[in-house]
Amino acid sequence: MKVTIIGTGYVGLVSGAVFANWGHTVICLDIEKKKVENIKKGIMPIYEEGLEDLVDKVQNKDKRFEVTADYKKAVEHGEVIFICVGTPGNQAGAADLGYVDQAAQSIGKNMPENTYKVVVTKSTVPVGTHNRVFENVKKGAGSKKIDFDVASCPEFLREGTSIYDANNSDRTVIGSNSEKALDILSGVYETLTSPIVRTDIASAELIKYAANAFLATKISFINEMSQICERTGADVVNVATGMGLDKRIGPKFLNAGIGYGGSCFPKDVKALISFSKKAGYDFKILEAVHEVNEDAKNRVVKKIEDMLGSLKDKRIAILGLAFKPDTDDMRDAPAIHVISKLLKEGASVIAFDPQSAENAKRVLPEATIYAKNIFSAVKNADIVVVLTEWREFSQVSLAKIKELVSQPNIVDMRNVFNPAEAKKLGFNYIGVGRR
Repeated sequence: MKVTIIGTGYVGLVSGAVFANWGHTVICLDIEKKKVENIKKGIMPIYEEGLEDLVDKVQNKDKRFEVTADYKKAVEHGEVIFICVGTPGNQAGAADLGYVDQAAQSIGKNMPENTYKVVVTKSTVPVGTHNRVFENVKKGAGSKKIDFDVASCPEFLREGTSIYDANNSDRTVIGSNSEKALDILSGVYETLTSPIVRTDIASAELIKYAANAFLATKISFINEMSQICERTGADVVNVATGMGLDKRIGPKFLNAGIGYGGSCFPKDVKALISFSKKAGYDFKILEAVHEVNEDAKNRVVKKIEDMLGSLKDKRIAILGLAFKPDTDDMRDAPAIHVISKLLKEGASVIAFDPQSAENAKRVLPEATIYAKNIFSAVKNADIVVVLTEWREFSQVSLAKIKELVSQPNIVDMRNVFNPAEAKKLGFNYIGVGRR
C-alpha cells in the first residue's frame, strides 16, 4: 500500500520506517529541508535505538522509504495520509492544533481530483478534531472536487522502545465514520497479529487520552504511596511488587520517583482536563494527578536540602537529564525544574546524561556544567542526585563514586541503587519511599 506520513518526529519517522519494513511504500514529508537532507544521509533528528539502522535498510536497501519536503509529491503518493505533527499544550493547558490545521490545509491544497484518500490523525488530538481536519482539508482544496474520508489512528509508542512497540502492539485503534476508510486503514496494519479495535472516530480520539491519563494516574498514585512509606518505614519497591502481581493492576508504571515528564503525559493530562471542562465536566482525579506530579519535582530539592542544609556554593552532581532512559528527549523533563531551582539557590550543577546533553543545553540555564561521564560528574561533588534511571547508572561502582565525591551523599530519585549497599559503603542515602 502507498502510505504518506506528514511529520518526521518520534511518531512520524518511526511509523514510516516500520510501515516500509512491513512492505508498504512510504513517503515521509517534513517542511524542514535541513532535516530532510539529514535523514537522507542517515542522520536522525532524534535518538531512538535501532532507528538509524532501520531507516538505512528501508531507504537504501529495500527502496521502499523516501523522505521529502515536496508536499505535492507526498500527498499525490499516499492512499493513506497520516498526520503526525506536534500538538503541544498552550498556556491554558489545551492542545494547540495549529500544526494539525496547517497539515490538513496543505493536504487539501495538494490533493488531486478524481482520487480517493484516507486522511488520518495519528497525532494526539482532542475529541472532535476530525471535524476540524475535514473542514481544513476542504478549505485547502478550495474549488477542487476531492474525495476523501478522515480517520483517527492514535499511536501508543514509548520513546526508547518505539520500534519494538510498533511491531508488537497490544492493539491498534482505528476510528472513522466511514467503513471504506476503516477497511483501507486496517490493511496498513494487516502484518500485526494483535487486535484491531474498529470504532467511531470520536471514541478513537478519546482512547489515547484515556490511556495516557490512566498511566499518569498510576505514576502519581505510587508516588503518593511512597510518601506513606517514608512516614511509616515501609518500602515502596516491596509495596509496588505486591500490588503489581495482582493481574488486575499489573507491575508497569508503578516505579516511584520524580514523576512523569516527556512530550505526552504532561500535555495530555492537562489537555484532557481542559476539554473535559469545555464539555461541562470537572475531572477531579486528573487535577489531583497533575498536582501530585508537580509536587514530586519539588520534593527532590527538599530532599537535597534536608541532606546538605544550605545549597549555596554546594557542588551537585546530577545523573540523568532526559525525562526517561533510552531517549534524548528533554521535553517537560523534571530535570529542567530541579536544576533551575538548584541554581537559583546558589548551587553549582554538574550534569551527565548518556544521550541528551545537546538537547539539554537548549532548555537548561547556561550555568549548568556538562560532564563527559559519570565519574567526572561526581568528582568533588557534595551530593549525587539521580534523576533518570539509565541502565549504566545502576551498574556503576558505588565504591568508585565514594572515592571521588567530596561528601558521601546520594539522593536517588529513581531508586536505581541498593540502599543497603550504599549505606554499607558509608553513603548517606535517600531514595523514594525506601528504608
